[in-house]
Amino acid sequence: MSERKVNATQYVVLTIIALAFLMPHVWLVLASLDTNASQALHLPRHWTLGNFTDVLSNARNLSGFGVGLVISLVQSSIVVVVSGLAAYPLSRYHLSYKKTFMYSILFMTALPMIAVIVPVYKMFLSVHLLDSITGVILYLSASSLPYGIWLMKNFMDGVPFELEEAAKIEGAGTLATLKDVIAPLMFPGICVTFIYTFSGSWGNFFVPYILLSSQDKLPASVLLYQYFGQHGTIAYGPLAAFSIIYALPSILLYILSQNYMSKGFTLAGASKG
Repeated sequence: MSERKVNATQYVVLTIIALAFLMPHVWLVLASLDTNASQALHLPRHWTLGNFTDVLSNARNLSGFGVGLVISLVQSSIVVVVSGLAAYPLSRYHLSYKKTFMYSILFMTALPMIAVIVPVYKMFLSVHLLDSITGVILYLSASSLPYGIWLMKNFMDGVPFELEEAAKIEGAGTLATLKDVIAPLMFPGICVTFIYTFSGSWGNFFVPYILLSSQDKLPASVLLYQYFGQHGTIAYGPLAAFSIIYALPSILLYILSQNYMSKGFTLAGASKG
């Protein structure tokens, strides 16, 4: 087969893959603006913003978005702080069984969090954390920590040790060095860890669905289910509008931090001079 035919085949395959990813997003936008949206992809006969108005005028939806933001932001902050503190000794000190410990953390990142939901449910029932937003935050934080520690440790390894030594010679303590020297230099890594944790929490359906029972405590990820009827009927228009609004926090967070993430580590010459 000639090189031209090979290139043409590659372009065809890539175009098909691109369309497969693009079509659901196109449907989402068109259905959200359609008064009679269905599962078929077509231009709306009557364009409207009524689906967005209906979603945003519903107090239950607004409460769900607020609860979801609280859970995601608090959990992400906890994971960043705790994993940063846990990654420091793993990155800087020669510890016994460190390699075994890191492999254990890597193994735990592969475990699905839903696999232990039954014993967690019984434990939360015993300590009165069931139907508690605090309990959901604690569970999601604990399940995200292995991957957070793994990420933060690898990012911290990229910070030159000479800068830390210079700060300690100037009289800075360990916490001050971590906060004033290491954290600013590994800010892209902190952004990656925060966004990864936020996205995982914001899109988590099963954990809050199982651990929360009060309707006013349910986050937006669970309220999305309200548009699926009991007999197979689906309100496609409001569902599409809700989905677009639901995706905005993750998109906005990525846009705000993409400059920091794209910079990466340029610390090769940071210790010079």
